[in-house]
Amino acid sequence: MSRISELFGVSTTTDAVVDWGALVSTQNCPYLGRKCLKNRKSQPDIAIGTCTVRHGADARDIIICPFRLLERKKVFTDCLHLLTLNEPGNELHLLSELSIPGGSVDYVLVAARSGKVKDFVGIEFQTLDTTGTTWPERQRFLQRVGLSVLQSDAESGKPFGMNWKMTAKTILVQLHHKIETFESIHKHFVLVPQDHLLSYMRREFSFGHLNAARIGDAMHIHAYGLVPSGTTFKLELGERLSTNAAGIARCLGLQVSPNLSLEQIIELLEARLSTDTLLDPLTPAGTTQL
Repeated sequence: MSRISELFGVSTTTDAVVDWGALVSTQNCPYLGRKCLKNRKSQPDIAIGTCTVRHGADARDIIICPFRLLERKKVFTDCLHLLTLNEPGNELHLLSELSIPGGSVDYVLVAARSGKVKDFVGIEFQTLDTTGTTWPERQRFLQRVGLSVLQSDAESGKPFGMNWKMTAKTILVQLHHKIETFESIHKHFVLVPQDHLLSYMRREFSFGHLNAARIGDAMHIHAYGLVPSGTTFKLELGERLSTNAAGIARCLGLQVSPNLSLEQIIELLEARLSTDTLLDPLTPAGTTQL
């Protein structure tokens, strides 16, 4: 069995007939609706296309590309209940890469009317970083399905692994900075990891004080699993947890400090609202400039 679980959004174990040659040639990411953005450093015109890999003795399917989480825009619609000031008649917008103190936020889901922000929630994606390279595994899989690849790639002994510790610690440190801002202005912030990463964080950090999701908490964690579905996998919301800025600091043994004003963030959001940012669940997230 290949250690590559999904290539360009298609399961490597599907029983369906797949034209892998066409898939690799077009290099299309079904979640972005455009060419895959994960390119080889040595060959920037070639997309790697690896969404998910198998890892460990139990061969768990591990998401390694954050764009994989864009499937059906489900992670965004699962955050709608956190727009507590939203009302019927408002428009929903999705903005990417909003800069705030402590870094940038991957996505902001905004409820607006007549170009004015009524409410918003910050959303951060986190998938596993790999060590080494998945390229030889990818090429060996393509060779097994009958495609021609460089024999040196297929015979390469270069391994890859999962960088659990660095991934988990990095995202917790980033959350510590970002949740301070959102909590100080009474808004919600959501971390979206895979269930396997959340399980690791639970084992390695102090997570016992986190609550089953409560709407009153500023910090929320929505953990997703992968369920086989036809020629691919389907994202399924599993566990939801919540806490506050002090709770995230406690995970790392840090102290809490605020701040950015609500007016400043609303000004940043309203400057970017347009017809192109309207949230359409049927349109891939990469077809317009968010």
